[in-house]
Amino acid sequence: MLIRKNDALPINAITPSRRNFLKAGVVAGAGLVIGWHGLGGRITSAQAAGAGSPFEGYIRISPENKVTVLAAHLDMGQGIYTGTATLVAEELESDWSQMEVEGGYGNPALYGNVAFGGKFQGTGGSTATMSSFDRYRRAGAMARVMLVNAAAKQWNVPAGEITVAKGVVSHGSGKTATFGELAEAAAKETPPADVTLKDAGAWTLIGNADLRRLDSPAKTTGHQTFTLDVKLPGMLYAVVARPPLFGATVKSFDAAAAKQVKGVVDVVQIPRGVAVVADSTWNAMEGRKALKVEWDDSKAEKRGSPELMAEYKKLAAGSEAAVARHDGDADAAMKSAAKVISAEFEFPYLAHAAMEPLDAVARKDGDKIEIWGGHQMPDLYQGIAAGIAETTPDKIVLHVMMTGGSFGRRAVGDGDVIAEAVATAKAIGWKAPVKLVWTREDDMTGGRYRPMYFHKMSAGLDGAGKLVAWQHRIVGQSIMADGPFAGMIQNGVDPTSVEGASTLPYAVPNIHVDLVTTKVGVPVLWWRSVGSTHTAYSTEVVIDEVAQAAGQDPIEFRLAMLGDKPRHKAVLEKVKEASGWGQALEKGPNGSLRGRGVAVAESFGSYVAQVVDVSVDQGTVKVERVICAVDCGTAVNPDVIKAQMEGGIGYGLSAILKGEITLKDGAVEQTNFDGYEVLHLDEMPQVEVHILQSKEGPTGVGEPGVPPIGPAVANAVFAATGKRIRVLPMSKFDWTAA
Repeated sequence: MLIRKNDALPINAITPSRRNFLKAGVVAGAGLVIGWHGLGGRITSAQAAGAGSPFEGYIRISPENKVTVLAAHLDMGQGIYTGTATLVAEELESDWSQMEVEGGYGNPALYGNVAFGGKFQGTGGSTATMSSFDRYRRAGAMARVMLVNAAAKQWNVPAGEITVAKGVVSHGSGKTATFGELAEAAAKETPPADVTLKDAGAWTLIGNADLRRLDSPAKTTGHQTFTLDVKLPGMLYAVVARPPLFGATVKSFDAAAAKQVKGVVDVVQIPRGVAVVADSTWNAMEGRKALKVEWDDSKAEKRGSPELMAEYKKLAAGSEAAVARHDGDADAAMKSAAKVISAEFEFPYLAHAAMEPLDAVARKDGDKIEIWGGHQMPDLYQGIAAGIAETTPDKIVLHVMMTGGSFGRRAVGDGDVIAEAVATAKAIGWKAPVKLVWTREDDMTGGRYRPMYFHKMSAGLDGAGKLVAWQHRIVGQSIMADGPFAGMIQNGVDPTSVEGASTLPYAVPNIHVDLVTTKVGVPVLWWRSVGSTHTAYSTEVVIDEVAQAAGQDPIEFRLAMLGDKPRHKAVLEKVKEASGWGQALEKGPNGSLRGRGVAVAESFGSYVAQVVDVSVDQGTVKVERVICAVDCGTAVNPDVIKAQMEGGIGYGLSAILKGEITLKDGAVEQTNFDGYEVLHLDEMPQVEVHILQSKEGPTGVGEPGVPPIGPAVANAVFAATGKRIRVLPMSKFDWTAA
């Protein structure tokens, strides 16, 4: 979700200076606590507390010998808590069994996302590891130096004679101490003016494929606590009746029948609908069924998906569009081309469908407002909550919870479920804590979606089969317009709508890419891998068709067109080798057709290529094997990287094979997983992930596994059947007409 390297600062230029990072603030007390200002001036404990969070910094070492890392980024299942702990433990030389992680918040100067210029805290754009890489390693190194200096004074020995390993500080004389035993003394030490980080060759944890994820035991045993598990004394539960059409509002409501339902305590209007509050979620849902609401739909969106797509096609044929890229003269080159390939693609709305529904808990405690939730953009939510509660952000205390998935859904500019929970608790007079839950149906029918898009493309080849012209028009909604990131739109171009198309890596002399941004009342949002979810599909399918027209092997054609893109080429070469590309495929079961396809895409600074084997039986596509190669720079946690590639492949397959949100007269037709089907466990293919070694800094892995899987499958289907699939999902493809 959200911002890529080119939207803020180049990845290689966003690491703050060592001098800035090493102005440390340390608070003595029950152990050692370390943090520093990072990007915005020295932080004192009072300043940090005033920002809404106690000054805890990046590391907290307790007398009980626990090392707690305060992570700047939310863990939504992607493993960033393990990644952040790895960075600290590597330099601190702690034992892995000591490590714990909590969510930090409330101080953008301390926790601000480095990829976003450090101005605000947020987790997205597959930036968390890269944003954490330098500062958390330095925090670990600083803490280690202070522990060593404390031990040297206690033992009256030179600090240079002391070693640290597995959480134990030792001297050749036989003296030893744990971190916990030294923590309070270390807190009194002067922070070092500089620290030296390990060379990559000395790493024992970074790059260690056997390192166990910190959250695996609790998730395996069911002990991991999510917002849905939060229970507070006297807590009430709420669900909201929201408009059946996007843009409708409450005209009036009758709560009499709802209040007769057992357990219902209150029925209150909030800005986004009518909240039913009860002593259990079930009773709140039953109360909502009995609630009578009259809606004003005079300004609501009432068009259906067919009408919208028809309008998109008309816009694609028009002359008005904002230019995203213009190299050479694509019009002239296309007119003189010996062969022109034209293609149109239709992409539906897609839901996020995270397994943990949207939820939040809000309560007032004195002059503080506490909120439990998946706080993907904490300081934004503090501000929103403060506005609703009519207080100041420093009075908003966030409990950053582990979260059962997001895929972009929990990073919403208006606060969404956070705002609703606070508004509901306020509406009932703060008389009890309120847990507000969206049901699956709530989110499926009233959530935020990956926009629907239409692509119109042409590729021109000269007489020698060389690709000389490329035209690409994209029609769809902007996810940035009318929100906190609207400033990213330049000259009418939302970069998230065209990424992957405007950044086409192939050496084509004449390229024109433009965008028509539509106005539709359906709420849209970033979705796992954002624009590349549709641009990678369209570009890589057309590139495959161009290779076919040129009579060239699909991988060899791509390699020849990527002359100055060594990292694209490297992942392609790897999947070519690992997949046995070029070897004949055996016929599938029951005489089904088999095919092999390839695609490559760069997103969020990472490069991923995939080769896919499919079988097609009477129009049913089964993905049997995926060979994936990823170059994400320094591989901090190889096991997590593999898991993210596997997860991205499964998520992408759900979308391209089955995923579709459709509208009829403005209302969403899918309500749950029976209508919005996702990949079943027995449909998940065999996945083999290869991580390329790199000396580059770490880049993202949460999203880059998604973009190549769709076009690789489509190209494999063509290899098997000779049919090109240009309308998604593939489940609706008309095999008899194609």
